[in-house]
Amino acid sequence: MFRACSRSPESRSASRRHAGFTLLEVIAAIALLAIAFTVLMRVAGGSTRLSQNAADHSEAALWARSLLDTAFTSEPLQPGSTSGRFDQRFRWRLDVAPWRPGSTPAQAPLQLYQLDLEVSWGPATHPQAAHFRTLRLAAAEPAQALP
Repeated sequence: MFRACSRSPESRSASRRHAGFTLLEVIAAIALLAIAFTVLMRVAGGSTRLSQNAADHSEAALWARSLLDTAFTSEPLQPGSTSGRFDQRFRWRLDVAPWRPGSTPAQAPLQLYQLDLEVSWGPATHPQAAHFRTLRLAAAEPAQALP
């Protein structure tokens, strides 16, 4: 009553082909995963560098705001250039020059001064920098003041 089931050689090879993956397919899949993982790690590394760069620029902006807010609050505003360090990483250079739009009379009692601040950090071979510029109103220089 039992009947032996015989399969033809073609049906056996067809069933083996659908039974699993070949070694070549497994190696190709692993190589593809390795390439995808490498790309993802580079993207993650790039985003970490961008985050650090943004943090450095934010810190430079805070230092700049602090310096520009307190510059010349206790002493009179004088044209010229000064420089210094905020801490071990950040250094600054401040250039002050009179700023006169075309319509301002030469003998005005008040003078606008342009403050150019450069905050830099990083190694001397490849420094990064942020530039800030503002105007400050002060009394005119003694040579320019009204008699």
